[in-house]
Amino acid sequence: MSHAEEKTYDVVVLGAGSTGENVADIVVRGGLTAVVVEPELVGGECSYWACMPSKALLRGTEVLAEARSVDGAKQAVTGEQDVAATLARRDSFTSNWDDASQVQWLDSAGIDLLRGNGRLDGERTVVVTTADGGTVRLTARHAVAVCTGSKASVPPVDGLADVDPWGPREATSAKEAPARLLVLGGGYVGCEMATAWQALGARVTLLQRGGRLLPGLEPQAGEAVAAALRDAGVDVRLHTSVTGARRDGAEVVLTSDDGQEVRGDEVLVAVGRAARTDDIGAESVGLEPGKYLSVDSTLRVEGLPWMYGVGDVNGRRQLTHMGKYQARQAGAAIVARARGEDVDTAAWSPFVDTADDVATPSVVFTSPQVASVGRTAAQAEEAGLPHRVVEYPIGSVAGASLFTDGYEGTAIAVVDTEREVLLGVTFVGPAVAELLHAATIAVVGEVPIGRLWHAVPAYPTISEIWLRLLETYRG
Repeated sequence: MSHAEEKTYDVVVLGAGSTGENVADIVVRGGLTAVVVEPELVGGECSYWACMPSKALLRGTEVLAEARSVDGAKQAVTGEQDVAATLARRDSFTSNWDDASQVQWLDSAGIDLLRGNGRLDGERTVVVTTADGGTVRLTARHAVAVCTGSKASVPPVDGLADVDPWGPREATSAKEAPARLLVLGGGYVGCEMATAWQALGARVTLLQRGGRLLPGLEPQAGEAVAAALRDAGVDVRLHTSVTGARRDGAEVVLTSDDGQEVRGDEVLVAVGRAARTDDIGAESVGLEPGKYLSVDSTLRVEGLPWMYGVGDVNGRRQLTHMGKYQARQAGAAIVARARGEDVDTAAWSPFVDTADDVATPSVVFTSPQVASVGRTAAQAEEAGLPHRVVEYPIGSVAGASLFTDGYEGTAIAVVDTEREVLLGVTFVGPAVAELLHAATIAVVGEVPIGRLWHAVPAYPTISEIWLRLLETYRG
């Protein structure tokens, strides 16, 4: 038996998605050496199966809707969306699932890449099985950063795992629209993919166990998205629990708790995520495989001072931009500790962990879009914070009525009535994603309402909604 090749780096990163890339980049910029271990494509979920392809699938539908909503422009729209061209454009954003450019970036940044399956093997040690069957034993002088992310979970519904269901990966990379698509789950992925594939020719049925879509957001968001999906032809079924699944020839048949059956050609399971820690050797360092990693404010795994759990793998906020945010925080902590600096104080971190606690921005790219940051009214209530909810119809703002004829949307602000700062903001409507960063700054910066009066929005833009919200709050 040949001996494993052995290599030593300052930092070993498991996972070359956007989170792992950023951890490695930060530590290398800080003067340390780093290697990333990746069994699949460099760039990870976001680049090839999530953010980029899903938004590319949705964008053409959004542009057409905007054109058709402006009199004078709508008369110029004489055809329908070209499905083949839309899918080709989607493929271009994934580089046709080729990671050569991402590999080139790693090389230019001075980061080593080792392709293969990496498993922890005790303290500061990772054993990698390469594609050719070889073994490389990596030792980290300072830190191992676990950035293996998450994966779609399949609920324990009788027969569901046996019908070859789509996960988010299959939904964003499909080469053609199925004639009939069943979507199980009414969260971000379910709503976005129902929007995309209905517009691209599928007949979509969306099944949601609860009483509304997008249950973690303001109720108005789920209501607006459900209404828009139904208007587009999606069969939205709320309060529907799936109890069984089977194949009947080529068809997928789902049975619900009321005994009804629904049939389709494919079923997308979009009911949640699970940590990718089931096959990384977690047990070798005293952790339970398959569980999210419990981390402190610097993303260090509790009880293991040399190990960091960054991004989706810690379960805190499973969004690409939050993984990158945590990567900056973890990378800075790794570098500082390697230099012997004391970072075990709340005052140390250059990135106070506000964003992945109570100020996370997110966008659901449905039609209408839903853009939100901070706490919802329900979350403020649950936290016992004194608050008031302010709503205003975005369509009443001059800039919105110019943007589209008959603009329909809602702005919701949750205001801390004691401190007079914003706890959270939600926008529902066409193109509201670009309003979000102003709200994020206001929430993260805890900008007093009295100061926001002096942030004068340009006229006539949709941003004038800020003035109307403030006027409504003041009464």
